[in-house]
Amino acid sequence: MKIIAKIILGVAASLVLLLVVLRVTGFDPIGNRPGPGNYPGLWLSGKVVTTPVTDWSFATSYKTDKLQTRTWYLIPHSVTTGFVVHNGQLYITSMFPAGMPFPQGKNWASNVMRDPHVRLKFGDNLYDCVLSVVTDPDERAAILGPRARGSSTGKGPTQHLFHAVSDLGATGRPPY
Repeated sequence: MKIIAKIILGVAASLVLLLVVLRVTGFDPIGNRPGPGNYPGLWLSGKVVTTPVTDWSFATSYKTDKLQTRTWYLIPHSVTTGFVVHNGQLYITSMFPAGMPFPQGKNWASNVMRDPHVRLKFGDNLYDCVLSVVTDPDERAAILGPRARGSSTGKGPTQHLFHAVSDLGATGRPPY
């Protein structure tokens, strides 16, 4: 019995040490385009920007962003996503194939629906934001143009859109 307890304690200590190392070093998602071929990560690494962003036009110089969500089990989940900047506002995009339920089909989307506080990474900078789903068809059409169609029959892919707003909390400091 003592041997089993030592083994369990050793495994638990190793997992805690691994999580501490990953927290310090970060563990960004791998891949530079959303979708297949990418691997999710944990904590995003970089410099936290502590001033609110009102014009996201600078983001157009990047092809994708990295998005970190909060999971129910307290270890972050991060992915590579696409985005659109429209009139200086930032919108995160996500394509759901036909038959994939929203938001349950993607872990990060489910996390956002449960807790909309996220961390975005552009280049080496991290931005704390709150995401909200864009449901108004006219707003979606204005932002996405021809890509806004989505599937009216439920047989084709559907593009979902999340509006990102800077979040520095009531203290003026990032919530993470």
